[in-house]
Amino acid sequence: MFSLSEVQCQRRPLVVILGPTAVGKSRVAVQVAKHFGTEVLTADSRQVYRGMNLGTDKPSADDRQGVPHCLIDLANPNEAFNAGSYRRAALVEIERLYTATQLPLVVGGTGLYIRALVHGLCPAPQADPSLRAELQKLSEEQGRDRLYAELVKADPDAAARVHPNDESKIIRALEVQRLTGVPISAAHRQHGFHEAPFTALLIGLQRSTEALYRRIEERIDWQLAHGMVKETQALLDRGYDRQLGAMKGLGYRHVAAHMAGECDEMEMVRLFKRDTRRFAKRQMTWFRKEPGIHWMSIEQDEMPEQTTRRVVSYVEQFLCNLESGARSMAM
Repeated sequence: MFSLSEVQCQRRPLVVILGPTAVGKSRVAVQVAKHFGTEVLTADSRQVYRGMNLGTDKPSADDRQGVPHCLIDLANPNEAFNAGSYRRAALVEIERLYTATQLPLVVGGTGLYIRALVHGLCPAPQADPSLRAELQKLSEEQGRDRLYAELVKADPDAAARVHPNDESKIIRALEVQRLTGVPISAAHRQHGFHEAPFTALLIGLQRSTEALYRRIEERIDWQLAHGMVKETQALLDRGYDRQLGAMKGLGYRHVAAHMAGECDEMEMVRLFKRDTRRFAKRQMTWFRKEPGIHWMSIEQDEMPEQTTRRVVSYVEQFLCNLESGARSMAM
């Protein structure tokens, strides 16, 4: 049974396996966690919601192969959850693993969650429900474009980093600017994301664009064949309005639109696949701007076991360097 040494624990190691949706992180992560006798700490902004399983590609009990998965099913779809919420929950789990001398293994594709955990969050005001409701109403009455135009005027730097369709991030940026009088981009520059609570190893998994897009389309076909429509209907039946942020996630918004008669099945599938490909592209754009990621390319004919061996080797070298480096400093 692998356990961290006292010296390694003092250096607070943290391993992160990241990459775009459908790249194959989850399967590799389970095998890596087995090798090191640890758990998987998920970094996925959609898997935090209860009842959203197929549409978020949440690993099933069989997929987990007995490996505990934490930081999923933390909130209901109508409850607020953000990077700060994630960081607080993740830190509790990480400290628990250190106490047990287990290696914290974070796995996911939500770049903001990973950045918040590894580099901290800049101070920002708590969400203001009345102001958010006002901005949401503005979006509903005048369109998301009107909201985005306001952000372009108030904080062009933030607008350049936010997708025009990402309503939640647009609202948050406008909220911070209105509450503090300071653009959120200026707050980010001042903070610099230079906190270093861990000695982190970031491993990025990537595939060729063609291979990744093929995997995305195959996964969507599987999701739809195995109950994605039924899952979406169940969420709606439980009173989760399709305008909720969680319900606007990939897949759910497309299925809900089809169920509302706004598009036929063929168009729903086309848009679901198109938007997921675009999402994967945005993920890679984000990650490529993040410093310190060690990228591993997965070849088309490479088996998950081969990728796992490469990841394990890199992690073992990382831990060995921590041990030898700390002992050298002590001499």
